Amino acid sequence: MSRPSIVPIALTLDDRTGYTLWAPPWEEDGEEWQAFLGSTVEVRADLNDDDPEPPRPTAVVHLFPSPAALAAFCRTGTDHDLADHPVWPVVAGLAAADLTPDEDHRFDLDGVYDVVAEDPDRWAVDELAAVLDIVGRLAECCDAAGDDDEDDDEDDEDTGFESVADLVSRPEAAALGLGIDAFLGRDGEESWARLGTAVDELWEDVLEELDEHLDWTGAGTVAVEDYPSAAEEAEARAADPEDDDRDADDDELVDDDVEVVAAGGATATTAAPAAGIRTIRGDGLSATPAAVAAAQEFWEAVGILPVEVVVPEGAGLTLRCYVEDRARFLGREGQVFLFPTPAELSRFCAGDEAHDLTEIASWPEVADTDTPPLPAEQDRYDLVEISEVLAEVARGAGGLVEHRALLQPVEGVLDLAEYAQLPRVQQHLAPAAPLGRALTRAEADPRAPLAAEEAPALVTAWEQVVEDVGTALVFRSAVDAR
Repeated sequence: MSRPSIVPIALTLDDRTGYTLWAPPWEEDGEEWQAFLGSTVEVRADLNDDDPEPPRPTAVVHLFPSPAALAAFCRTGTDHDLADHPVWPVVAGLAAADLTPDEDHRFDLDGVYDVVAEDPDRWAVDELAAVLDIVGRLAECCDAAGDDDEDDDEDDEDTGFESVADLVSRPEAAALGLGIDAFLGRDGEESWARLGTAVDELWEDVLEELDEHLDWTGAGTVAVEDYPSAAEEAEARAADPEDDDRDADDDELVDDDVEVVAAGGATATTAAPAAGIRTIRGDGLSATPAAVAAAQEFWEAVGILPVEVVVPEGAGLTLRCYVEDRARFLGREGQVFLFPTPAELSRFCAGDEAHDLTEIASWPEVADTDTPPLPAEQDRYDLVEISEVLAEVARGAGGLVEHRALLQPVEGVLDLAEYAQLPRVQQHLAPAAPLGRALTRAEADPRAPLAAEEAPALVTAWEQVVEDVGTALVFRSAVDAR
């Protein structure tokens, strides 16, 4: 579980995009909490109903037509479900740029039918997983808030979100969390087809259940007519000349022991499943989500993907593919070549130095391309960040970091260890070892919190893993090959 944080998100539904805030699960006074920017309101019965019911309290999520409208409400609004959140005083002073969601936190509910109609790839799986996850969280929060006002004699199983519960409980929906691997081969294709059938059957009902709990008036501060169409909103974002500057400058805002996630994305300890493509930033890296997505079309087609690795010595880019399900990197004799920038990596690829990817059938296309090697978020492995996260847990942040924080960095480590033949790394990740046990738990129960008492052993093991991985990394420059 992450430290208390608040994340700006955008929901696209009925051809309009609404902006709001989500507080991912946090622990307070021994209890787990999660909330959206919303409140409980009295919903009147349909006046055209022959037998109208009396007004009833309903939990709603407040939506706004722009980050600016959202920021204006945050500066003045006090009667809502996030008013008592630990970081709300920080959020109340943020500008529109800080409350603009990144690409990972934009959820297109209108586009779900199009996603399931396509053949599965990593982007479709990630996008659908993210949408179903946020829909489930919306239902959970709105239903829980509504339960507080229900009569005691009502059926406890009547949640008001039966279709949501039905859809997210399907095995095929649960398999989305496993990524594209769950939908490969004949069994995977059949699973994807069953998921498409479930969406066809249930999605309209899901949207109807949610609609009652989405307040498009921004708690009475805006009108539905204030919302541009989804296409107009997307065009306005694409044409905004400030987007690139904002992407380059956004940082997490920290207030003592709590965090606000601004446009920069997830907190260091949230480690939420990736969904979509984030802005690349850091030493030598600067690219918009649109640029990354465009580049990925080429790299996916050739079957060789750009990868970023971050270790204490620095961050670098390389290339990786799989040959008979075994990872193979841009390198030689178990040494992985890392380059400081996409341009440096591209110049090396255009050269004639021998390496372990030369014999890959699609390598000539890589050598000739002018498409920059920009890694997608799921191909970026920050081994330093997880060291810091584990250290925080060891210092007493137990219960605030989920096991799933281990999954992505360990995925990169396993590939590197396989290619470089690092036996001690594989020993540390064996099921009987402390780190291996934590990894097993992460795969079985990703949201389970890491305990403070297990963290010291994990810190020690991870430091040894990072040290061993570092022996296989060679920081290069294109000029080295000249």
